[in-house]
Amino acid sequence: MAGDARAVDAPRAVDDARTADDARAIELLGRTDYGRVATSMRALPFLAVARHIVREGQVLLRMHRGFGYHRACLGGVVAYGADNLAHLASGGEAGLWSVQCVGVCEAFEPTTEELELFGPAPRFADGEAFDPVYLRIEPQLSTVHELEGGLARRTTRRPEPRQRVR
Repeated sequence: MAGDARAVDAPRAVDDARTADDARAIELLGRTDYGRVATSMRALPFLAVARHIVREGQVLLRMHRGFGYHRACLGGVVAYGADNLAHLASGGEAGLWSVQCVGVCEAFEPTTEELELFGPAPRFADGEAFDPVYLRIEPQLSTVHELEGGLARRTTRRPEPRQRVR
C-alpha cells in the first residue's frame, strides 16, 4: 500500500516543484527590464530583444512593430529569457541567474497602469520612430539556473607573444 501512496504523491511533488520554479522565475524576471524572446522565423531559430514587465504571473512584452518580429511570435509557442549578467559585470548581485519561460504568445492592449510600469518607450529604433507592439506570454514551463561563488574575474598576465620560427 505504501508504494501506491508514493506513486500518487509523486505527481504532486513534481507539480509543487514546478510551481516553486515558476514563482522563482517570475520573481527573478521582475528584477530586470529586458530579455530575449526566442521563436522561429522561416524555419530558423530567432532571438529578439524586448522590454518586459511581470503581471499576475504573466510576462508582458513591448517590442518595436517596425521590425516585424512580433508577427513571428503571435499565436506560437515562444521562449523568453532574461538574466542578471549586466548587474554582475557592474559590481551588482553576488550570484548569477538565468530564467527561461515557455508559453503561447498573444497580442494584448496594456492598461494605463501597465503602460506606466513599462516606462517611457524608446524614441527611435534603428533610426525610425519607435512604434510599440505589446505581447503576452503565460508561462507553461519555467526554468531557473543560479550560480554562486567563484564568479570573480581573475586577473592574469597576458602571455608574451610567440616569436615566429623560421
